[in-house]
Amino acid sequence: MVKGTEVKRPYEVVVLMHPDATVEQQKALFTKNKETIKNYNGNVQMVETWGKRTLATPIGKLKKAVFFHSVFEANPQAIAELERTMRINDKVLRFAHTALDERTSMAKHIEAFKKGLAESAQREKEREAKAQLRRQAAQQARMERDEE
Repeated sequence: MVKGTEVKRPYEVVVLMHPDATVEQQKALFTKNKETIKNYNGNVQMVETWGKRTLATPIGKLKKAVFFHSVFEANPQAIAELERTMRINDKVLRFAHTALDERTSMAKHIEAFKKGLAESAQREKEREAKAQLRRQAAQQARMERDEE
């Protein structure tokens, strides 16, 4: 157990791993991270796999990555150790730790995050439906024009 202050703060992290990382490599990273958090008097509340997604901007020559999101409580020194270990892991492309508001419970953070994801997914579905209608209207107009 690491000695130090007993202050636990809420954090979230998004980790982007190499798209060729095996499931074993992914599990090994999160097992190591969980051990580090426990060593700093913390606990992991949630780990979600978002799967392989397309990156907004390529990282090197990579256009895809495996995304993970985690929410946890830990001693602030844990973040430095987590970032150190992720920097030396070849399969970790990017990561971002964010300190969450201590006045809000972890359950509320998780609930708000999931609500935001659901709203974003709904907006994306609506945007795709509108685009589909525009494509159909354009195709209909072309067919009518070709008949004349």
